[in-house]
Amino acid sequence: MSSALFSPVTLGSLSLANRIVASPMCQYSCVDGVPGAWHQMHLGNLAASGAGLVILEATGISPGGRITPYCLGLWNDQQEKALGAILEGVRSYSNTPFAMQISHAGRKASSAAPWHGGQLLSLSEGGWATQAPSALPQKDGETPPHALTLDELAQIRADFVATARRAVRIGVQAIELHAAHGYLLHQFLSPIANQRTDAYGGSLVNRMRFVLEVFDAVREALPASVPLGIRISATDWVEGGWDLEGTLELSAHLRERACDWIDVSSGGVSPLQKIALGPGYQLPFAQAVRESSGLPVIGVGLITTPAQAEAAIRDGQADLVALARALLWDPRWPWRAAVELGAEVQAPSQYWRSQPHGVASVFAGMRQGQR
Repeated sequence: MSSALFSPVTLGSLSLANRIVASPMCQYSCVDGVPGAWHQMHLGNLAASGAGLVILEATGISPGGRITPYCLGLWNDQQEKALGAILEGVRSYSNTPFAMQISHAGRKASSAAPWHGGQLLSLSEGGWATQAPSALPQKDGETPPHALTLDELAQIRADFVATARRAVRIGVQAIELHAAHGYLLHQFLSPIANQRTDAYGGSLVNRMRFVLEVFDAVREALPASVPLGIRISATDWVEGGWDLEGTLELSAHLRERACDWIDVSSGGVSPLQKIALGPGYQLPFAQAVRESSGLPVIGVGLITTPAQAEAAIRDGQADLVALARALLWDPRWPWRAAVELGAEVQAPSQYWRSQPHGVASVFAGMRQGQR
């Protein structure tokens, strides 16, 4: 039986060789949003992994929208030029498609890098004033964020559009909006972070409004050939927070807008979350969104073995699976999965001779002839 994980799939007009996705993984390694040598190495490594799609890390749409002072950004020409050069170099040796996750961190912005504690930075520490739907801090004791005005919401919509356009100019082949993990778009969805009394708060319809406005604005700005998806948190894991019922309603609105995929994660908006961790713990959410909306879904969360990923696709829990930490730990995970599942994988010809003797060929297009 052929492998479901290594079967081709399309997201909008974008064709993928397999259903393994390199998940967006923040690297906190830029200077003023500009990537350098680390990203050249990191993205080249992911492009050589055999994954069917690489999604670039959460990319800030504005200086204040970054999670940390070291996050990747795409709001100016210098960033666009640097990232474009890196992607051009990687494409010289890999045809792996790249998507970009574009994001505003909201009240979770102005944070230290994880290896420096990850806490909110003060202005004296190089931080900045944060923004959010309401003046409610992420954690007790933190400086409250600024509650966004209507004019500021319009500016943020425009910033999402501008970043998406820049991404297309440097050849990014798909865009994913980040509406998960407690960042700004998720904050609008969740009653925990959104206590507005205007048209953007209160009812479910109102709390979804800004997310859908941003989606519509970006979709209108993108060429029809560039797919647009979204990452969402299916639940806050907190009583009274954003939940699966709201997620399914949001998914129905996204279906009406011909969203090309939904990347289904969870949590992140509150330190009070109680997550039931376990292998594939978020796949039931992905399956519920898939069955309710009929849209392609990406399943994430402690998917670590080829057999587990294969089962998720074959059993209809997800259309694609995304790996993050597992792919950093084992950068050739897709190669190993191809061996275990009797499939083929794309890999640079420079690496073909690395295949151990006695292992069936897994490199697509490989030729054995050698003097």
